[in-house]
Amino acid sequence: MNMPNAGCSAAIPENPMPLRSWTGIRSALLALGIVALLAGLWGALGRLGWPLPHGAALAALHGPLMISGLFGTLIGLERAVALDRGWSYVGPAFSGFGTLALLAGAPLSVGAGAYAAAAAVLAGGSLLITIQQPALFNGALLFGALAWLAGNILWLTGQAVPDLVGWWLAFLVLTIAGERLELSRLMPRRRGSEALFLFAVGLLVAGAQNGLMSENGAILFGLALLVSTLWLMRHDIALVNVRRTGQTRFMAACMLAGYAWLGAAGLSLIWFPPGESGLGYDVALHAILIGFVLSMVFGHALIILPAVARVRLRYGPVLYAPLILLHASMILRASAGIAGWEAGRMASGILTLIALVSFAASLAIASRNGRETSQLPQPRQSVP
Repeated sequence: MNMPNAGCSAAIPENPMPLRSWTGIRSALLALGIVALLAGLWGALGRLGWPLPHGAALAALHGPLMISGLFGTLIGLERAVALDRGWSYVGPAFSGFGTLALLAGAPLSVGAGAYAAAAAVLAGGSLLITIQQPALFNGALLFGALAWLAGNILWLTGQAVPDLVGWWLAFLVLTIAGERLELSRLMPRRRGSEALFLFAVGLLVAGAQNGLMSENGAILFGLALLVSTLWLMRHDIALVNVRRTGQTRFMAACMLAGYAWLGAAGLSLIWFPPGESGLGYDVALHAILIGFVLSMVFGHALIILPAVARVRLRYGPVLYAPLILLHASMILRASAGIAGWEAGRMASGILTLIALVSFAASLAIASRNGRETSQLPQPRQSVP
């Protein structure tokens, strides 16, 4: 996601800025993203075969709700906070409206149109930033927003999700990779870094254009993910931060684990092209969305939520438990799919849900314990 200083030891101020008039709007938009998350997870369990009320209806909307309703809203909201301009909040408002429209049973064109409008606002904000500060990482963020817009327009025109999902995935991969490229400026510049990054972007766009359901598109997109993984593993500041302690190490661990799944998704697309294997489609898609993107969310939550919602969060070692559960759920899903173990695939969805709920609970526990510790009387120091 678009998170400044997400990879380094960004300190949360002890005394946040005074609440602004936008805080209530930010909280409302964040709540709409959470609504999309809950509905998307309900649909995900329905897709896995759990007999849930309205599960089949939400299963058909699972992908759009998670990518555009959740991640689109969060990224648009974070970009709006960074821009600090009133019009930029129109983007996440559109994506939130699209979510509500879909859940209310409105025609798909209404929700898709709202998501397309949200992507257009995000692209406009990204273009403004790129003009003001021309840099490769800002260009990557702009291309990510344009990829989201392309996917939403294709969905609006009636294309099936499997045929356009490459654009939605490119949106998430480019957004995260652009932020990591920005942070890599803190690392010693290595020869060929930007050229390798541009090569990965080119492969990603070509693969999305050809479509993941075509063998050519799947291979190009898979190669793009592998090159992106190579770049991230070689040039990302997380490689340095994982040797540190506390919150910095936790964030780096989240990122490095996510990069491993990004590479696994690339291999899956090449070995099991989605056009020939439903397994390849399922493993690649969820290796990116669960293993890669949600791992990034876990690592960046301590930065995003205080900036967006003005809430105080603190790190605690307990956060490693839901992180392990998250990646265990992805391992179970992939291995059960390969083995044809349907019960295992169904259980993986429940494990992912437990990981998300326990992460929220762990954040609350760590933050509460941190506040209680800070309120304890400090020992008096003797004066020499």
